[in-house]
Amino acid sequence: MDFKGDFALSRGGRCHPLTALDDFSRFNIILTAWDNERTETVANCLERAFSSYGLPDTILCDNGSPWGCASRWQDNDAAGYTTLEVWLMARGVGVIHGRPYHPQTQGKEERFHRTLKADVISRKMVWCGIADCGERFAPWRDKYNHKHPHESLDGQVPASRYRVSNRCYEGAVDEREFYREGENARVVRAKGEIHFRSRTLYIGTAFRGKSVAIWEAGDGITDLYFGAFRIGQIDWQNGIEGKPRGHNERVKSVRREEANPVCS
Repeated sequence: MDFKGDFALSRGGRCHPLTALDDFSRFNIILTAWDNERTETVANCLERAFSSYGLPDTILCDNGSPWGCASRWQDNDAAGYTTLEVWLMARGVGVIHGRPYHPQTQGKEERFHRTLKADVISRKMVWCGIADCGERFAPWRDKYNHKHPHESLDGQVPASRYRVSNRCYEGAVDEREFYREGENARVVRAKGEIHFRSRTLYIGTAFRGKSVAIWEAGDGITDLYFGAFRIGQIDWQNGIEGKPRGHNERVKSVRREEANPVCS
């Protein structure tokens, strides 16, 4: 999933096309035109897609905003998680990021963007506004999914291979439903912190108001979970990584780097 490079509109502003492909079939799930790249915009668009096509297990995203940061230890969340990532995890969807500065990680998405540019964007000299873009994108998307054969699909069209997810979308799930007996739960404070073992630990502002579970994994290791996802780890014997934002100690970020994305 990614925003294609934006382009100018004759009435002012710029169009930011948002796209998402099914990794297996190359079926285009999202192709919409927006005037911004905000978290709320992406979340609203994903919610509509989830309602129509079901939930993917994971989404492969870029490292840029609003999905993530090129560096995990910067911007608004020193623990490396963004508001959109937490929003997705609350709905049972994992997030995988491509390697920074390696666009080939999302090769299928990049190829789709080149095709979109060649077939649609570059063929029209003047784009008036966002509504104009949406009207042009919709019929091309239908053609791409149902009439555009792919060599990698043995000459078949994406729609012939695509299957709707069997995971129905029911909105956000209370993260506490996933926590096991014996796990301590803490609500993340406004500054992104929890208090545990007489220490103030920085989890990340993206988790503020959310409940995280603390699980003693043994050998001096404590794991932190948000819902079904392990998000952090504390190594009490070897110390806790870093001390950003004053004297608060930072929990080591843990991510699902190895997984097979269903949507990209």
